[in-house]
Amino acid sequence: MSRRNFIASTKRKVAKVALLCLGLALWWAAGIGPAHADERRAPKRVLLLHSFGRDFLPWSEYARNIKMNLEQRSPWPLDIQEHTLLTARFTGPGPEGPFVEYLRSIYQGRPPDIVMSIGGPAAGFVQKHRTDLFPNAPMVLTTVEERLIDRASLTEQDTVVSVRNDFVAAFRNVLQVLPDTRTIALVIGASELEKFWLDEVKKDVETLGNRVSFVWYGDLPFDEILKRASALPPHTVLFWGLMSVDAAGVVHDGDRALQRLRAVANAPIFCFEESFFGRHIVGGPMHSIPELGEKTADAALRILGGEKPADVKIEPIVYAAPKYDWRELQRWGISESNLPEGSEVLFREPGIWEEYRWQLALIAAVILIQAGLISGLLHERRGRRLAEVESRQRLAELAHVNRYAAVGELTASIAHELNQPLGSILTNAETAELMLKGTALDLAEIGEILADIRRDDQRAGEVIRRLRSVLKKAPFEIKDIELKETVREAIGLVGDVAARRNIVLGFYAPPEMELHVKGDPVQLQQVVLNLILNALEAISESKAGKREVSVTMGRSAGAAEIRVGDTGPGIAIADLKTIFEPFFTTKPEGMGMGLAIVRTIVEAHHGTISAENQPFGGALFTVRLPIAS
Repeated sequence: MSRRNFIASTKRKVAKVALLCLGLALWWAAGIGPAHADERRAPKRVLLLHSFGRDFLPWSEYARNIKMNLEQRSPWPLDIQEHTLLTARFTGPGPEGPFVEYLRSIYQGRPPDIVMSIGGPAAGFVQKHRTDLFPNAPMVLTTVEERLIDRASLTEQDTVVSVRNDFVAAFRNVLQVLPDTRTIALVIGASELEKFWLDEVKKDVETLGNRVSFVWYGDLPFDEILKRASALPPHTVLFWGLMSVDAAGVVHDGDRALQRLRAVANAPIFCFEESFFGRHIVGGPMHSIPELGEKTADAALRILGGEKPADVKIEPIVYAAPKYDWRELQRWGISESNLPEGSEVLFREPGIWEEYRWQLALIAAVILIQAGLISGLLHERRGRRLAEVESRQRLAELAHVNRYAAVGELTASIAHELNQPLGSILTNAETAELMLKGTALDLAEIGEILADIRRDDQRAGEVIRRLRSVLKKAPFEIKDIELKETVREAIGLVGDVAARRNIVLGFYAPPEMELHVKGDPVQLQQVVLNLILNALEAISESKAGKREVSVTMGRSAGAAEIRVGDTGPGIAIADLKTIFEPFFTTKPEGMGMGLAIVRTIVEAHHGTISAENQPFGGALFTVRLPIAS
């Protein structure tokens, strides 16, 4: 190796060593040497001591929020260990020595890095047994009302995150929201802590004077409280305090107990604990769970970071801005105008416009389009109805003319029907005159003669009535009619016409069957008359031996049927499709309007008419009309 190469290699090695030394120096200067690295990797042991239990509201919600804040914000791994002071559930003071021994045995030689008490009983326990348990461990007394803190026993290792219960403010909120309230019933348990708070409430509400009266449920089993809450007088409000242990010594979970109370209570329930909000209470000013969780985590992290606990000062947490459950306001008919200024209303169900804005806009557009279409259709419908009215008037006039033509063919028959009763009347009258001129009067026979005269007069009158009903000119009139009687009257007008032509006119309708339809009796009689006269004329022109027209009635598929059949020559196959068309006729002098008018009348009655040839000869016309419901 040359001298030059040796010098260059030596310089490179010196530079590497210098860089390594510089890196080590910076590493140590930054405090991330091995000892510090181990310290940052070591988990912080946090002891959480509950007053009543992990799942007891409202403390469980505070504890959950505190743990969430610690885990999200801690720069160290956390080993959170939780224990419960079960003696707080008892109605009388319980022995604490065994629990103290239990904790001492667990943490002997390995004390927690920080002790956090949740609730008043836990705070009192750790203050009382601090020397025996954790004389040097820092403590955070949280989720505790400031009146439960023994400040004389606080040490330099203690920090307090307390709340302040303002019962008077909570009750004044009730009176503002429900101004007609006369009575507030306080639901509270019978444990030592709950008895303490009952006495505190009674002291505080003395300032309310005679504004409202109070009922205390602290000395009752919970089942009795439920019974009374279901039958409260008007203008009463329930206020939920605590229900950990009732007067019968039964332990209750706050959420389940409040749920049972709400299920039977006939009055709204208020509370200042946010843990129950959104479940069963109306709302009001309440302690904020997020605020307490954040401030407790702040204090704990500052202490774990090396700050002296006594220097961590946290002001007592007061009620947050009031908030209310919209569902409970609706349930109890509470007006939002009564809520304090700055209140927040949550759980409001969105209005139909907010929830379905685009759908409603689309529906509105469709409705507008439909409205325009409907308007146009209504205008068209009005024009069509006017045309229909005019068409019906023309039909009525044409039908009236057609009836006159039909009656013209019945003139001889009508005259014969009138001559018979009039002749009988004349004969009976002459006989009565002769008997009156005689010497011996037979009053019984004269009575019979008078009865005959009356009967013949009624017969003549009935003929004239039927004739007038057929000939009268009246608008289309719909009414309920018995179809068999209507058809029978029409047949009565053409009976003599058939007899003079040596044609048998038969009529059959089931005697037990009633056929009620909605229609105009005059126009339906015209239908029957036209069909019978056509049948009589068809047979008169035929040379067939059997001369018979049959009119039968029945019921088929919810419709009344009139069938007019004859023994004439029938209808040409080519004419079956056009026989009801206007101006179609097979008669040399016919106008071709008779059957067209018949079809128009039947269709105006929402019915149908059909024509066919019978297998044994002759034509058959069938009219179907809907049965009246």
